[in-house]
Amino acid sequence: MPLSIVFGLLVMMSLVLNWIVGPTRPPPLPLPLPLPPPSPSPPKVPPMSDTPKPSVLFVCVHNAGRSQMAAAFLTRLAGDRVEVRSAGSAPADTVNPAVVAAMAEAGIDISAETPKILTVDAVRASDVVITMGCGDTCPVFPGTTYLDWTLDDPAGQGTDAVRPIRDDIEQRVRELLTGLGIAEDGGVRQPQDRRTR
Repeated sequence: MPLSIVFGLLVMMSLVLNWIVGPTRPPPLPLPLPLPPPSPSPPKVPPMSDTPKPSVLFVCVHNAGRSQMAAAFLTRLAGDRVEVRSAGSAPADTVNPAVVAAMAEAGIDISAETPKILTVDAVRASDVVITMGCGDTCPVFPGTTYLDWTLDDPAGQGTDAVRPIRDDIEQRVRELLTGLGIAEDGGVRQPQDRRTR
């Protein structure tokens, strides 16, 4: 059974249970959520799990490009202060080679990463779930923050086309860290230091 159908069934079961038992929590929100207009300062995203550090899940269809870059940047910038996951609803066999090359230019090696399947447990264990503008649906759990980043898809693109996507993702990850109230560890070269052929 396709993962999207399983997630749909879980959401429907939750709605029926709320109808029978009565609303004990707000109904789940559909994804993607409309994003508020950009603001000068990123919104605070409070950690909500029982662990002392927040957990973030990045989701795209193949987990071979956008979500891998976002997870790598967050891991580099936050160090061990954020639990980072990435997954896809239909994972590819390998990470996109152009994405690997673009991230290597930024000083981050993701050549050993492998795409992973999106699971209900991964979503449930995350404080923040970020879909990458790809129309993926995730099960909705109370206490989890859901965001959608509209990004170009690097699939089938060369390194030149991936660089601006990479830089956009890095900026969004930096804003996410600010919203989480976490200072950057550093270790990622500034954009002016990168090759921009």
